[in-house]
Amino acid sequence: MLRTDTRGEFTGALIAQLPALRRYASALSGSVATGDDLVQDCLERALRQSDRLRDPQKLGGWLRSILHNLYVDELRRKRSRGIEEDITALADSLASVAPADRAPFHEFAAAMNTLSAEHREILLLVGLEGMNYREIAETLRIPLGTVMSRLARARERLRNALETGAERETASVTSLDARRRLRG
Repeated sequence: MLRTDTRGEFTGALIAQLPALRRYASALSGSVATGDDLVQDCLERALRQSDRLRDPQKLGGWLRSILHNLYVDELRRKRSRGIEEDITALADSLASVAPADRAPFHEFAAAMNTLSAEHREILLLVGLEGMNYREIAETLRIPLGTVMSRLARARERLRNALETGAERETASVTSLDARRRLRG
């Protein structure tokens, strides 16, 4: 257990990590509400296991590792239980965010949702959190080469999903124009 003065420093450091943890958890889970639940569970576990943190400089990575493990555990639980959908979770869904032009956002969200959890988390850690390969390898406890290959495959699959979505959109517009010409 941490001493009182060290405990205060630890708590302050935890609080400083909250914005990045919330951002990562929400993007990883696809829902603000689910992301907040993950962060809360992560902080609870971190406080209980604070004596396991060897290097306070690696707090961010340690917290992301805890959060990642909680997320994977939840995916496994859901897979064994089957599909459940809480309608209240849809209210905070990232898909309901309304940017000025919804089409690019929806295309990107749909393409991200086609990726596996492993590919999505690698892209989020690089793109959203700005982490380098070594930090990702430490956070996810996987070899550096695995990070690089997963990232390359994730980028390729995302690119393909975005191109496929654009081709579908173009095809439907083209076929609509063609139908109008035939009628006219």
